[in-house]
Amino acid sequence: MSVNFDKIYEGLIREGEPPKKIFRQAIDGAIMAVSYAEILLSQAIRIYGKDAEISYPDTAYYLPVIRCLSGEKITSLGELVPVLNRKRSQFKTDELTFANARLAGESTLYAAEIIEALRYMRGEIKDVPPWTNFIGDPVVRRFGIKMVDWTIPGEAIIIGRAKDSKKIAQVVGDLMSKGFMLFLSDEVIEQLLEEEVKLGIDYIAYPLGNFTQIVHAANYALRAGMMFGGVEPGKREEHRDYQRRRIRAFVLHLGERDEVKTAAEFGAIFLGFPTITDQELSKEEEIPDWYISEPDYDKLVQVAMEVRGIKLTSVKLDLPVNFGPAFEGETIRKGDMYVEMGGGRSTSFELVRSVEESEIEDGKVEVLGRELNEVKEGEKIPFGILVDIYGRKMQEDFEGVLERRIHDFINYGEGLWHTAQRDINWLRISKDAVNKGIKFKHFGDILVAKMKGEFPSIVDRVQVTILTDPAKVEENIKLARLRYRKRDDRMRGLTDDAVDTFYSCTLCQSFAPNHVCIVTPERVGLCGAVTWLDAKASYEIDNTGPNQPIPKEGAIDEDRGMWRSVNEFLYANSNRNLEEVNLYTLMDKPMTSCGCFEAIIAIVPEANGVMITTREHSGMTPCGMAFSTLAGMVGGGTQTPGFMGIGRSYIISRKFIKADGGIARLVWMPKELKEYLREDFIKRSKEEGLGEDFIDKIADETVGTTAEEILSFLEEKGHPALTMDPLI
Repeated sequence: MSVNFDKIYEGLIREGEPPKKIFRQAIDGAIMAVSYAEILLSQAIRIYGKDAEISYPDTAYYLPVIRCLSGEKITSLGELVPVLNRKRSQFKTDELTFANARLAGESTLYAAEIIEALRYMRGEIKDVPPWTNFIGDPVVRRFGIKMVDWTIPGEAIIIGRAKDSKKIAQVVGDLMSKGFMLFLSDEVIEQLLEEEVKLGIDYIAYPLGNFTQIVHAANYALRAGMMFGGVEPGKREEHRDYQRRRIRAFVLHLGERDEVKTAAEFGAIFLGFPTITDQELSKEEEIPDWYISEPDYDKLVQVAMEVRGIKLTSVKLDLPVNFGPAFEGETIRKGDMYVEMGGGRSTSFELVRSVEESEIEDGKVEVLGRELNEVKEGEKIPFGILVDIYGRKMQEDFEGVLERRIHDFINYGEGLWHTAQRDINWLRISKDAVNKGIKFKHFGDILVAKMKGEFPSIVDRVQVTILTDPAKVEENIKLARLRYRKRDDRMRGLTDDAVDTFYSCTLCQSFAPNHVCIVTPERVGLCGAVTWLDAKASYEIDNTGPNQPIPKEGAIDEDRGMWRSVNEFLYANSNRNLEEVNLYTLMDKPMTSCGCFEAIIAIVPEANGVMITTREHSGMTPCGMAFSTLAGMVGGGTQTPGFMGIGRSYIISRKFIKADGGIARLVWMPKELKEYLREDFIKRSKEEGLGEDFIDKIADETVGTTAEEILSFLEEKGHPALTMDPLI
């Protein structure tokens, strides 16, 4: 691939003399940076020896800047000597051109990479939150795909010290509300912490540390190109092309400039990232579209976006808290929580309904019950969200698709947390958000704006009702459950064998980056809300969304449920962490789990069977763990043979752990779950030849909660699992 970077870059220096002063600054800075790296490298070789190992933690990309741009796998100190020699000689000290200054910038990135890796080697780097230092591969995988597909609209690399801490806090708040990823270096970090700006991995706002640690913004972006762009290590010009096209980054330089910082910024320019500074620049220092001045902090973000060509179409919301994808991964712990709804702590649900034109008042948001300022801190309250939608192209099939986006949209609010779906949803609001003035009404404002903004082709009008009155919640949850059941009933006639396409669901990758749900006609998503029809409708609405078609091709083991095409999709979309999955067994390469599952299935070896517990059952179980402990073990996107998160309706599927013996293996489940499934479970039992009374042969907590306690019951009832082939 040939890329004419001279045309891309030089063509933007317009009439007049080239800005030789800034080229001189960049070259002098590169000389300083490379010289300093050489001194530190020589000292390290003298102390540790040339064969001493050097690396960053938690990465498969060695020293990523060097690995990416040169292809070299650096593992020892001695290997860095020729690298630095080559970088020192690649630029000329007396040639004041843009091309030469960019090469000096590249050399500065190499020098900074080596300086920082040596600091790790000497044990000088301490991981003290919120400082991130080097950012490991798992974090790059977690957010990188959203960076390169522009779900995260851009990356702001902020260096130096701002003129006014309150002003830069406003700038950062603006960037976060727009969904930008942030890399921060130098004194600006302390300024933002003083202003109580939330920083850290959960907010995709990385406080890297001192100045040379800004190289971690570059090695993050370059790894994204290797991970998600498929650009091979060493393809230097292809990497530069990918960075310029796909990684929409820019540098904001605050405060005094010096030669080394200028050289590092030319390293960013070498990758295609322009610099905007709050300092005045002379004609000999400004490069149109690449190195420019904007002293007005109120214009800084706008100018940066214009220079980088970033255009946003998101709806502006009048909220007392920041809003955007930057807050999607935020966790609200008990100590920070003001109020909690659902999650087994209280009755809660959410429902999207397609309604007629006459049944809706566009934009109306109503709270029936107490508003948030009437709720005491620490309360657990009943909660309901009703979203009514009218659209000329709206269909009932689309209800579940839009309903699941409630999860995303609520999580975009700073201090708002949401997980799970339907009537097992779980929400928290932080004390900080309440102090800033958030209300339940704002949930409605968010949903009105985002439903219309994200789905303009099918949504014309939106009305939201928030329920906190206990009687209203109880009344409407019954209606919601009828609606859920109607959706589920439509799936009964479809089978895995009758279709040639499965669907993915990656909606929960903000919480479990490597998790991929494989949704089939006979296997609902773990949250219980995503059926095969839902996923199909979701793809019809948005063919770039979280539900993608997976052609069912290349059968490897149809009994266990393994297909070549599914494995290929899993590998590509689990950040290359998982290679194979079996859809019909618990015991060998089972499907991963996120954290939104309705229930968990676990092996009970003593009974040669399996048990199921639910989010609502807080007690002990025969596998020796309660739901919360099991959830911590199986969640997060890992394959855990013998344990798996599931949706409730999967239990009555014909494909329920079919390769392991199906429902005949079930030896224990909570009484509430037995009653919830009873009618459908009896039908399945009769189909399997297990008899109408099989459900009563399954133990529950009234029988016992340990393997020893339930064994005598199972033996007395003649449970079939006791005579089946060994599960292990």
